[in-house]
Amino acid sequence: MTTSYLLALDQGTSSSRSIVFDREGRIVAIAQRELTQIYPQPGWVEHDPMEIWQSQLATAREVLAKAKLKPADIHAIGITNQRETTVLWNRKTGQPVHHAIVWQDRRAEPLCAQLRDEGMAETIQQKTGLVIDAYFSGTKLRWLLDNVPGARAQAERGELAFGTVDSWLMWQLTGGKVHVTDVSNASRTMLFDVHRNAWDAELLKTLHIPASLMPSVQPSSSHFVDTDEALLGRSLPVGGVAGDQQSALFGQACFGPGMAKNTYGTGCFLLMHTGGAFQPSHNGLLVTSAAQTDATPQYAMEGSVFVGGAVVQWLRDGLKAIKGSAEVQSLAESVPDAGGVMMVPAFTGLGAPYWDAEARGTITGLTRGTTVAHIARAALESIAYQSAALLQAMSRDAVAAGGTPVAELRVDGGASVNDLLMQFQADLLGIPVVRPEVIETTALGAAYLAGLSTGFYSDVRELSKLWKVERRFMPTMGRAQAEESMARWERAVRQATRT
Repeated sequence: MTTSYLLALDQGTSSSRSIVFDREGRIVAIAQRELTQIYPQPGWVEHDPMEIWQSQLATAREVLAKAKLKPADIHAIGITNQRETTVLWNRKTGQPVHHAIVWQDRRAEPLCAQLRDEGMAETIQQKTGLVIDAYFSGTKLRWLLDNVPGARAQAERGELAFGTVDSWLMWQLTGGKVHVTDVSNASRTMLFDVHRNAWDAELLKTLHIPASLMPSVQPSSSHFVDTDEALLGRSLPVGGVAGDQQSALFGQACFGPGMAKNTYGTGCFLLMHTGGAFQPSHNGLLVTSAAQTDATPQYAMEGSVFVGGAVVQWLRDGLKAIKGSAEVQSLAESVPDAGGVMMVPAFTGLGAPYWDAEARGTITGLTRGTTVAHIARAALESIAYQSAALLQAMSRDAVAAGGTPVAELRVDGGASVNDLLMQFQADLLGIPVVRPEVIETTALGAAYLAGLSTGFYSDVRELSKLWKVERRFMPTMGRAQAEESMARWERAVRQATRT
């Protein structure tokens, strides 16, 4: 085989990245560009869609140069992306009608409250697996149609297209020829019936969204588009697309029921594969479509932490406590513990399993002896506490459905390199936390999906053999102490959610 490499386009919340992988799933080269964060007012977060596209294209070109590869060396492209972030653009000009509304944005909460009051919660959960929340794309799209001058009239005339970031990138990669998404991204819109793998007419009507806006939907591992040859020097097939968290689940080789991973990025996202079983949660979690290699629905249970690694960025940019994110571990390790300090980083509300849009960040337990090191340690620990609350809820759901609690947690994402955080996570959970050799599993999952659909890999069994452990963190804290720690966390959460 002359084409020995896969190219993953990883468009995230804080940056656009491109990674080249070899056949063994090893990283050959990475290129990255930061993405401008736009905050028009408190609780609102936006991106410039043209910056998303231009930065992603630039990194794709850069990574090929870094790897000293020609376009002919690339077998296929996989795309993974920040989910729920909503782009609305003109089909004729290819220009966005507004900034992209980012997944963290809370401006659609009044519409969500209205939907809850109208009794739509059960219908939406049964069809989509989701709770009603401003997190998802549907209400963001409705906000754009209602608030951008002329947008609704243009949409009614069929002149506009909606997409999550994957759709936007593929539109640009083909010069506006193809409007498409995959099941995993579609399942995050609150408009998609995950049982039928189709847009739901009732939900579109309820939210006053014209069906002509919606992209076509394909399995995550399939032939999506062929890129315009002028962009990279050769037309290349896009053979895999998945939302970042489903892509990470795939990249962690969690292909079967009961396997779970947690990604420590800007937010934290814990997913457990449930196979073909749609298992509604009774503990505040979501059901989402897992990355699919064919038309058969596959599901995962998911919990989302809105502020994970972003709390470290806040220590750097807000408190000025550190100059670089890499300093946080040494600062936190300079004290033996958090000294009774608890931080609940609810900067944009709390996600699963609490779902409190009005919650705001708090720091409790401060004394005269508290130092910035204690606050840094509490900030790091807050990531583990939120993730532990998710896994405990997930295990309760699994047991209630006749399964077993999660036996080990596979981890990835930028903050998973922090040994202090990973050890504390294992201590709170009381199960092994396993870090693989390649922690760029979000991009790796997209590459694997592309490799499968184009014959680069034969099947998922081949992919399972490529997954290798770098370090296994075993719990060292006694269960009584861990339970007391979680009880203190829940008390802190109650303080953050008082109205």
